[in-house]
Amino acid sequence: MAYRAEGPRSSSNSETEASPRAVVSARRSTSRTQDIDRHVGARIRERRIMLGLTQQQLADLIGVTYQQAHKYERGINRVSAGRLFEVAQVLSVPVNYFFDGLEQESDRTISPRERMCLELARNFAQIPNERHQEALSQLARVLASET
Repeated sequence: MAYRAEGPRSSSNSETEASPRAVVSARRSTSRTQDIDRHVGARIRERRIMLGLTQQQLADLIGVTYQQAHKYERGINRVSAGRLFEVAQVLSVPVNYFFDGLEQESDRTISPRERMCLELARNFAQIPNERHQEALSQLARVLASET
């Protein structure tokens, strides 16, 4: 049988009940934290795609399952500081890379142009022949200089 020592109780439940203002503030804080988790996950995904890695390859490199890597990228599971450090090393970026753009982000969606750039980076990284990669790179430079 377990016994629990209880201290004196006050007639008001103010210690156990939060004020409506505190509840709203806590929700706002939780929502902001989740927004940050999603932002960090999106930046992990963006960098992974830039390097032409699959989620499975990233998962193998950081020592987690595919499902865990997927949850990190979606902001479903929070990335610990140690794991974020590992991810940064694998993706060859400083840890603060994952927080870049956080200040100005407010319900931001990826534009079609950004999506196209990410797809271009992914496809470029999958070209096995370095000479073809270089030729494509030169073509892009020429086209860009024609403006």
